[in-house]
Amino acid sequence: MAPGHLPVFVTPPGETDGLMTFTIIFMIGAIFATGVLYLRLHSLPEQLAHDNKKTQFEIVAVLGLIALFTHNNIFWIAALLLALIDFPDFLTPLRSIARSLRRLAVGQPRDPMAPEQRAKEEAH
Repeated sequence: MAPGHLPVFVTPPGETDGLMTFTIIFMIGAIFATGVLYLRLHSLPEQLAHDNKKTQFEIVAVLGLIALFTHNNIFWIAALLLALIDFPDFLTPLRSIARSLRRLAVGQPRDPMAPEQRAKEEAH
């Protein structure tokens, strides 16, 4: 014989426990939301570096994976800092210098003569 002043969350025998059902649904949703938040936060450096150069993006992605698998925050911080820094483009001028030196070594003319220059030389 149960007293009549039992709290609302006490379920009579043979009925569904509503508080337990709500708690299970809430916990599954909270765990899922926490996982999504964690993975979104973890991929933040990759999202920031997506518009940068390919090599920089790949380094940031690798650092992010290392941070995910090893749980060392220093890799994530390094990836975030690398994603936020915009490195100057040193490779394009060096390639241009190498191309020019190769042309000089082979003896090729710098550029084919432009039509305007050709017209001026023919007029003289």
